[in-house]
Amino acid sequence: MSNPWEDWDHILKVDPDKDLVGDETFEDVCETGTDALEIGGTLDMTADKMQRVIDACAKYDVPIYQEPSNPAVVVDDPALEGYLIPTVFNSESPFWIVGAHKEWVRIENGLDWDRTHTEAYIVMNPDASVAEYTEADCDQSAEDVASFARVAEKMFGQEIVYVEYSGTYGDPEKVAAADEALDDATLFYGGGIHDYDAAHEMASHADVVVVGDLLHEEGVDAVRETVRGAKDAQ
Repeated sequence: MSNPWEDWDHILKVDPDKDLVGDETFEDVCETGTDALEIGGTLDMTADKMQRVIDACAKYDVPIYQEPSNPAVVVDDPALEGYLIPTVFNSESPFWIVGAHKEWVRIENGLDWDRTHTEAYIVMNPDASVAEYTEADCDQSAEDVASFARVAEKMFGQEIVYVEYSGTYGDPEKVAAADEALDDATLFYGGGIHDYDAAHEMASHADVVVVGDLLHEEGVDAVRETVRGAKDAQ
C-alpha cells in the first residue's frame, strides 16, 4: 500500500505558537493549494495550542498531520490523518535518535500505530532552535548527507527522509545528494522557502518541500507562490 506523501509536492507547516498574518484565517490557510498541513513547532508547544489549530482546520478538505515535539503535546483527534515523529539521525545524543522514542511509546493509551510514522531528520542549520534542541551536528558534507539518507532508508527502514535547514535556505547540492542516495523513501526538504523560485529549485531535488515560517511572516499569498513553484518542478 502506498503512503499518501508519495503523491505530495508541498506541505505547509503551521506553528501553533505563532500568529497568522493580519486578518488571515485558517480557512485561507487551507485554501493555499498545499497537499497537507503539518501542525507542530519546536518551542513552547502545548496540547491546547495544537488542538486549537487542528479544530480550526478540521472542517476543510486538507489532510492534517501532527508533528509533536514531545509526548505531552500529542492530541488524540479523529481529524488527524496521522502523526509524524522525528528522529534526528545527525544528533550527537542518542536521546534524539531513539531515547525520546522510548518515552513516546509510554504515553497514556499508547500510540495509534496505524497512524504513526517517523521522519528521519538530517538537521543542517546550526543556528536553528531545532539544531540546538536536538544537539545536531550540522557540519555535514554532501557525501555525509547522502550517507545519512542511505542509512535511514536501508538500515532503519525509514520511509521519509527530511533534510531540514529550518530558518535558512539550504544547499541544493546537499539536497540533491540525499535524493540520489535514496531508492524508495520520500525526500522532504524544509528551510528558507520564501518564493516561487526557491520552491521550484528545491522541489527539483526533493520530492516534497515544506514551508513554515513564510506563512506566519508573509501570509497565504506568498505560500501560494511556493505551492505553484513546487508543483511546476515536478
